[in-house]
Amino acid sequence: MKTKIDPLSVVAMVVTVVSISATAPLTAAGSASPLAMAFWRNCLGFAVLGPFLLLLRRREVVRVARGERALLRREQWRPLVFGFLAATALALHFAAFMTSTRLTSVAMSTALVATQPVWQALIAAGQGARTSRRTWAGLALSVVGAAAAAGLDIESGGTALLGDLLALAGALAQAGYTALSERSRADVSTPLYSTFTSLVCGVELLVVCWLADIPLTGFDRATQWSLLGLLVLPQLLGLGALNFALGRTSATTMSILLLLETPVAALTAWWLMGQHIKPATVPGLLLIIVGVTIVLTSGNAEGAAAQQGAYRPEIPPYPAHAPYAPRPLPTPGHVAFRHGAERDPRVDWARYHESPTVRFTYHGAGAFDTVHLRRPRVDEDDPEPEPWPRR
Repeated sequence: MKTKIDPLSVVAMVVTVVSISATAPLTAAGSASPLAMAFWRNCLGFAVLGPFLLLLRRREVVRVARGERALLRREQWRPLVFGFLAATALALHFAAFMTSTRLTSVAMSTALVATQPVWQALIAAGQGARTSRRTWAGLALSVVGAAAAAGLDIESGGTALLGDLLALAGALAQAGYTALSERSRADVSTPLYSTFTSLVCGVELLVVCWLADIPLTGFDRATQWSLLGLLVLPQLLGLGALNFALGRTSATTMSILLLLETPVAALTAWWLMGQHIKPATVPGLLLIIVGVTIVLTSGNAEGAAAQQGAYRPEIPPYPAHAPYAPRPLPTPGHVAFRHGAERDPRVDWARYHESPTVRFTYHGAGAFDTVHLRRPRVDEDDPEPEPWPRR
């Protein structure tokens, strides 16, 4: 299928990269405890996602509130437990990543936390998923780049090395969040799941701040502006532009573009805070970006091999919140529809080899609505595109 990138999509991609790149500099610029800022970020995120949830999934919320979904049935306990574990992993990601921005440079923190796809691929390999040689090559490059970039911090030790380790822990926690989310949200829409994880993260971080006696109020003006910036830029503009761009391009493309967060965040920190990049760390940072790019693009090669019959990946379960009632799939070789007839969306569902709403997450931000059930793109050369029924 052809993908047309129009100027509006390019603007959305630029806004996404710039907005999300402001996360680390804004966190580093604040003077409050990173755990307190992580709490307020999730609290503000819940305040933003809640109204959108009521607007986009009001019927689903009503069904859950009335118990029609029977979320606490025996078979639902397992997804619920995985959901809590995923939210806990996300809280660990926020705590580790936001703390690392205070202990090491913004460039090192963002580059090391961007290795999340590397850890995610290792988790998938540990679960028995097939891993290509190209993916292993990207993993090796990322590991070498991380070791080279952190070489100076390893020699000097101290807080910089601790910040590097916390950034890696944040990447691992983010990968764990993604892996656990795949097991917990098969029957829950993305808006409801995102709101749920933000709520759980906020409550858990609130408990940690209370036990550690970390103040949550009385911040200076710089910290208040930083919290406002975290709400407006990555949470509102970044998430909004991200979802708009994901409706026009693939999740793999956006994941690769978001690797630009490292240089953009480093330039922002240099401009606002006078934080310079050590020349000796540049080769390692570049190796990290190249290695992660190889890991991300290897999924496309595996999808092409699947279409050629090398292997067929498992198709994710069809969600219960889909707008059409499931029907039996048509027999192979007979996928014909009359003009104007309703099309079973599971036919389009089975064509996708990646799950942007689950796999595409960045600092806790994922696609707010499912893009699997969007209107399928039609080749420009097709004279009569199939109509999509309205309801």
